[in-house]
This record gives sequence, C-alpha cells and structure tokens, in this order.
Amino acid sequence: MSASPQAASGQPATATPVYSPGLDGVIAGETAICQVDPGGVLLYRGYDIHGLATHTIFEQVAALLLLGELPDVGGTERLRADLAEAAELPVPVVNMLRLVPPTTHPMDILRTGVSMLAAFDPDFDNPTHDANVRKAMRLVARAPTLIGAAARIARGESPVHPIPGQRLAERLLHGLTGVSLQPWQAQAIDVILALYAEHEFNASTFAARVTASTLADIYAAATSAIGTLKGALHGGANEQAMNVLREVGTAANAAAWVAGKLARHEKIMGFGHRIYRTGDSRVPVMRDLIRRMGQQIGQEQWADVCEALESAVSQQKGLCANVDLYAAPALHMLGIPPALNTPIFACARMAGWCAHVIEQHDHNRLIRPRSLYTGPARREYTGGAM
Repeated sequence: MSASPQAASGQPATATPVYSPGLDGVIAGETAICQVDPGGVLLYRGYDIHGLATHTIFEQVAALLLLGELPDVGGTERLRADLAEAAELPVPVVNMLRLVPPTTHPMDILRTGVSMLAAFDPDFDNPTHDANVRKAMRLVARAPTLIGAAARIARGESPVHPIPGQRLAERLLHGLTGVSLQPWQAQAIDVILALYAEHEFNASTFAARVTASTLADIYAAATSAIGTLKGALHGGANEQAMNVLREVGTAANAAAWVAGKLARHEKIMGFGHRIYRTGDSRVPVMRDLIRRMGQQIGQEQWADVCEALESAVSQQKGLCANVDLYAAPALHMLGIPPALNTPIFACARMAGWCAHVIEQHDHNRLIRPRSLYTGPARREYTGGAM
C-alpha cells in the first residue's frame, strides 16, 4: 500500500480551497424570507412581488417580511396605527441632526441616526424573538421620520411631526416636503417601497446578517447594512441613475450615448445584475409606474428615455435594465432629489434587513468564511538591527 500524502510528508494533506470571487454563486445560508430566481421571479415568503407591489400598502409588505404572513384588514389597520404612533423621533436624536454639517451625505446621517436610536429603545438589551420584532417595527416606523427630519434640517427648515393615522408612504413624503399628498403620490411611494423592501442575500443584507451572527443587536446590524448600501455598486447606483437620464436627455439620443459610453469602456448605471440573467423581475412594475406617473404630471419623456436606453444597452451590450434605472425618474417625479434616492431605498429595505436579522438570531451560526492566501511562503525571522 502506498503511503498517504500525510504519511509521506509528515504534514497533514491540505485540499485546495474552492475560490469564488465576490462569493459569486456561493450558498452562504438558508432563508424563508425571499427567493430570487435568476430567470426573473422575485418572491417574498412565496408571494410574487408583482402582486404585492400593485395591491398592497407597505405596512402589509413589512408585516409579511417580519411576521411571516400578510395581515388581514383589521391587522393592517392596527399595524398602520402602531407604526404611526412609533414614528416620532426622540428629542436628542433631532438635536443631533442639527449638529451635523448640512453638506453631510444623507446616508451618513441616516447611519448615525439609526445607531443613536438604539439608546432610546426600551427593548435594546432584550435579545428575544418578540423583542427583536418590536425593535424592528420601531426601526421601520422611524426610518421615514429620520430621513425627512434630516433633509429638512439640512435645508434650514423645521422637521415635520408625523400625523396620527398616516400610512408610512404618506408619512415619508410628507416628512420630506411638508405638504399634503395626492393619492397617486402615496400609491407610487407604496409601489417603490414594496419593490425595494427585500432581495435575499444582497450585499447590505449579507452585511447585516454577518453582524447579527456575532449576536450583535439589530441596530448594529442595521447600521452595518446602511453603510454597505451607500456604495456606488449597491444602493448608490440608484442615486446615479438620474444623472444618466439627464445626460442622455431624449430618447433619440440614447443609442449614440450608449455607443459612446461603451467605446470609452465606462460603466452605465442602472444596468446589469449579479443574479438576474434575463431581466430584473421588478422592472416591469416600475416601468408601468413611471409611465402612469408621467401621464399624471406631463413628464412622459422619462419613460421614453428609460425604454430607449433599455433597448440600446440590450442591443449593444446584452445587458438588461435593473430596477434603479426606473426608480430614479419615479422619485424625481415625486419631487425627491437624487441625493435622497438611496435613503429611500434604505427606508424600504429596513423591513427586509430586520427580517433577516431576526431569522439569523433565531437560527444562528457565526458567519466566518476562509480566504485564499496569496502572500509569501513561510519564511524564518533571523533577527536584525532594531
């Protein structure tokens, strides 16, 4: 019998590790929250996102993600009232917002604000499942208020107090603008929030789960997620997509503009996706939304430019549009400046992040991958001059 590699060398045999750059294709855990099919299907706990986005309000989507089931009419109204009641910010948090330089990026303010909210949560030191759900609901309720208050203070305006009974979509836009919403505006926000609420193990959600796997609290995990979402290759693409549309200008310019970008080997924001291969499942709903919004306010050109860009990039590069391309003009038509696009994304995704943190805590195993070492081989230190 021939000697094993271990016996022959006197050292344990080491298998060559499998390496996947960016963890592409790696299964890093199990979840019952969301399924992303590369073929273009997105399910929240089994429900197709198309139906949820067009037939629910965001409170129902949040309840589905956090509690596992869609609430009935009575449950929806109770949840709506509870979230509205929890929406007010602690006074010290508002005072902190006044100390932040007005040029600070809104995502940095949101990250700091969410971290500070932990100190005012009565369940902060309670690690149980039920306490985590209560903390999650408070985060979902307060994220819109925090975004609105920070934006208004940065503009030299006073924060708007949440109105009792407002649903979250209304509270979000009212908190930013200070004016009452028309029904179509609130409905548009509900669609946008539903489409952005959850997307499996994306970068920010995975960051939240890694943090939670150490048994850090839900606020620490949400703070990690916000920091990750800010990046230009994740949520920051949402902010940059509107700049792309303005640069293109008209549908007639799209093909030549795309050709120029590709000739210069420049990235086009709003296209491509790590998972989807045949198209982002959220795009059809968002495409229809901006067409209807444009008709409502006489800005149909944005839908025309998006569709022309989508066609040109598909033909010239073989890439499909992602949801960011269409979300940018939707938020623009609601009067939201591009710098706030990513915070709106975070407001929606807070429900998904918290659902994943709760799931991680309920079935925890520390997330600790290995690396493939590429440095020098072992060498001996022989001493030398100090």
